[in-house]
Amino acid sequence: MNCNLRAVVFDFDYTLADSSKGIVECVNHALAWLQLPTVPAERVYPLIGLSLTDMFARLQGADDGRRAGEFSRLFIEHADRVMGELTVIYDWVPATIARLRSLGLSLGIVSTKFRYRIEAILAREGLLTAFGVIVGGEDVSEFKPHPEGLLKAVRALRCAPQDAVYVGDSPTDAETAERAGVPFVAVLSGVTPREGFASRALCAILQNVAELPLLLDSAT
Repeated sequence: MNCNLRAVVFDFDYTLADSSKGIVECVNHALAWLQLPTVPAERVYPLIGLSLTDMFARLQGADDGRRAGEFSRLFIEHADRVMGELTVIYDWVPATIARLRSLGLSLGIVSTKFRYRIEAILAREGLLTAFGVIVGGEDVSEFKPHPEGLLKAVRALRCAPQDAVYVGDSPTDAETAERAGVPFVAVLSGVTPREGFASRALCAILQNVAELPLLLDSAT
């Protein structure tokens, strides 16, 4: 870990919060309106964090741009109604955020989830002001694993990529960090098991972000 660490950037879903219930509901709402078969939650969970068009392609096994666009529209419309109340911030997040800030670290979030949705959830929990930057799906032209969003967040926090760390729950997050030149810490609070990160360059694998302050304390 870089001893000049200045910033921590988080993924959102499965890293800071569990919105899986809302995502499953929105997926099946959109599929039903498209007169397509709905899917069990277990098929959706591994796709959380992908863009909606990629999620649709994985679920349908085909690249159908027109229906993918309609799926995205229907998902977003329903998510605006239900996602906030169906998203739960993990219990250990508030104390972890407070501890990281006490270490003098700047904090950010990079997610494919819309920024306005993340902001509303964090505001509800009294956590919004803890983050210096939030980059959501509406803020980028390319989704993860493209490094655009992560590099944008690092620049906003005024530090070099090597002086930040990205924390996420998926191989996609790991690839994003690698392509951005940002050190990566994996957490197992999502659906990716430890062995899912075996081929990835990373600093550590933690059970969840509650273990992060101890890891980073020596780097600040």
